[in-house]
Amino acid sequence: MSKLRVAVVTGAHAFDVVSFHDLFRSFEDCDCYPQTLEDWALDLSRHGDRYAAHVFYNMHTMAPEDAPGGKRTREAIDALGRGPGIVVLHHGILAFVQEPVWDAIVGMTGRTIDGYSHDERLGVQVRDGGHPITRGLADFEILDESYDFRGVDSTDSQVLLGTEHADCMPTLAWTRSYGESRVFNLVLGHDDQAFSHEIFRTVLGRGILWSAQAL
Repeated sequence: MSKLRVAVVTGAHAFDVVSFHDLFRSFEDCDCYPQTLEDWALDLSRHGDRYAAHVFYNMHTMAPEDAPGGKRTREAIDALGRGPGIVVLHHGILAFVQEPVWDAIVGMTGRTIDGYSHDERLGVQVRDGGHPITRGLADFEILDESYDFRGVDSTDSQVLLGTEHADCMPTLAWTRSYGESRVFNLVLGHDDQAFSHEIFRTVLGRGILWSAQAL
């Protein structure tokens, strides 16, 4: 089986570059291409969608047309949902905060957090052990950034991971659909404490494959 081509979209938030690239190089079934939002939009306008899945780790809070890339970024965001997978990772959930398209992808409106805290020890519970992303996984602990945020409406979303941490949103991973695409949202993933965590890597790697309909 050939490797899946995966776009990894970054920008508007600093991150540990070396550890981040090491994370995406660790996925044996995927060829991952980190790129800025502007480069991603330009590539799609020139070549069409060449990816099996798109991972969003950017945090541009303005409307897509006001973000780098302007009109091309607006068109690229509007083109999501046509089949390729969508993965929204960590602060990507807070991108495009007043954008209805992003609300529908994430499954939340009013996406502003009341606070956040680094280096929190989060006890993570597997809420759905029957899903391909979490099958066979046990509850685990991880040091990561917590978001003080409300939970996710489970009406149209399938909750996979959660926590009872007092200063963290209760839902940590969930799936949903957007148009013809599968969507995987994962709150975890601030820095190398998460990037190097074996179960985090398993969850994210499976999430990418599942969104691309390869799992």
